[in-house]
Amino acid sequence: MFSAVSHDIVIHVEPSYLPEESDPDEHRYVWSYRVIISNHGPRAVQLMSRAWDIVDAAGLHRSVTGPGVVGQQPIIEPGEAFEYSSGCPLSTPSGIMSGTYHMVDDSGRSLEVTIPAFSLDIPEASRTLN
Repeated sequence: MFSAVSHDIVIHVEPSYLPEESDPDEHRYVWSYRVIISNHGPRAVQLMSRAWDIVDAAGLHRSVTGPGVVGQQPIIEPGEAFEYSSGCPLSTPSGIMSGTYHMVDDSGRSLEVTIPAFSLDIPEASRTLN
């Protein structure tokens, strides 16, 4: 699991390779990633938008931005957490993702929260099967 802390917000990310959705012969490799956003601060925060940077093993860079996550702009109270899962396809068997969440606390203060860089790598056992 990969972790980062910004403004008393802890982000944990756990990626998983999805061999059943991948097709190496077609240069399609798919990962899911589970994100847990924990509010350790004194104020409620709302996740307004996300900005992802995705780089594959060939050096191809892609940016993905948008409102909220998985169709939601959750409010996370102090001491609570929000969890979601999403996915990422690549044309190479490895890559790196990182990014930021734009959040606003209940006083209206804007916060840029770091999403830790995490690697997308095919497990060694899966490499020998493909």
